[in-house]
Amino acid sequence: MRIALLGGTGDIGEGLALRWAFHTDHEVIVGSRDPEKARAKADEYETELSSRGRDVKVNGFTNEMAADRASVVVLAVPPYHVSDTVEAVSDSLSEGDVLVTPAAGIKRDDDGFHYHPPKAGSVTALVADAAPDGVPVVGAFHNLAAGRLADLDADLGIDTLLVADDPDAKETVRLLADGIDGLRPLDAGGLANASEIEALTPLLINVAQNNEGMHDLGIEFK
Repeated sequence: MRIALLGGTGDIGEGLALRWAFHTDHEVIVGSRDPEKARAKADEYETELSSRGRDVKVNGFTNEMAADRASVVVLAVPPYHVSDTVEAVSDSLSEGDVLVTPAAGIKRDDDGFHYHPPKAGSVTALVADAAPDGVPVVGAFHNLAAGRLADLDADLGIDTLLVADDPDAKETVRLLADGIDGLRPLDAGGLANASEIEALTPLLINVAQNNEGMHDLGIEFK
């Protein structure tokens, strides 16, 4: 399967790209608004993977071209860019493609980080509102520590929560998540539950920043 990571040059994009390219046989495509940046990052990922004995090709394109080449498109962009990014690539998406969003709205003050959802109620709902007809949306990978994800020496041992209204799309993303060693996908229901999941992200950041040795923490449900 071809997976396009739009904004795949950033932290969460890097982690997912490396993990999928290292642990699975899926084809990974890096997208960016700047094609040169996308190609440079793709080369970096290839070099890292090669140093670990994985001879795989990672391609870099503009976001639009990356989306056009994939059946699963991950919006690895900040929450304030998700609507613009979906709009920019909408003509590159086909009916039956799956759009995945890991973004969570966050604001910071002197007390720490706080959940800051958009008017739609969640970033996932914002993406669903912007997605073209026939392109289902799945919320996933919200609460992952990007540094831990990108460190291929790190054992994950964590869970990711999935929300979607389309069961087939959710199953597709579940299988993709399950292909990453140490990452367990769990079904959290429909898109209406996205805000509860997104709100965990600032909580985890606050815990990580206030407790020594927990900068790359994650969630495991038992």
